[in-house]
Amino acid sequence: MSNAITSGKVWLVGAGPGDPDLLTLRAARLIMRARLIVHDGLVDPAILALARPDAVLVSVAKRRSRHTMPQDEINALLVREALAGKEVVRLKGGDPFIFGRGGEEAEACHAAGVPVEVVPGISAAIGAAAAAQMPLTQRRSASIVSFVAGQCKGLSEQNWSGLTGQGRTLVIYMGLATAEAIADKLIADGLAPDMPVAVVENATRPQMRVLRAPLAGLPDLVSRHKVKSPAVIVIGEVAAEPEIQTLRALALEAAQ
Repeated sequence: MSNAITSGKVWLVGAGPGDPDLLTLRAARLIMRARLIVHDGLVDPAILALARPDAVLVSVAKRRSRHTMPQDEINALLVREALAGKEVVRLKGGDPFIFGRGGEEAEACHAAGVPVEVVPGISAAIGAAAAAQMPLTQRRSASIVSFVAGQCKGLSEQNWSGLTGQGRTLVIYMGLATAEAIADKLIADGLAPDMPVAVVENATRPQMRVLRAPLAGLPDLVSRHKVKSPAVIVIGEVAAEPEIQTLRALALEAAQ
């Protein structure tokens, strides 16, 4: 990558799951050189600390039922600043194109004739799995992994058939507030109430927690431990403790 950032452009940059060491080299370089950084609330302060002293940091943090700035206004901000000749780094937790609304922001830039580049980041699911040493695919227990959003409207009507069950791992983003509805939905769809579930909070950060329960106990787990965002929910055999996972796999093989 060139040492100079051209003016009048937007970079949609993935900040990864939290640990600054997990930034890509390109992301780190852009953060350190940018004069304007528009960032989400999930971007770790240690990553923002990499910015140059004179950089302008604009928070557009989103929280459940409270958005600092609506998405349309964020799109307009990026376009306006780029058209004014500024280099804009739009910094997002995880990866811009996995539940990061990066597609909407890229479309807004294209429509306005603003050059835009996407810099991928380690997604929350991949970072959580690595930090917890919990493979999302496993030769003997999971050959399919799916990502879904747990905070979408009409959750109960969403069709998740085929995403869970034997040989499958389901990773749910933004599912804390709807944990009870998620558990009820999956059990009603036929998933066993004792299917292993892991909740990974603050993945890759010093305060990371990995909490486990059967699917039926997911709502109580989230409530009792006061789990807060950022967190992902992993559902499937891979979410069990390693020794329990092995026993369940052996039992399944014996039954076949």
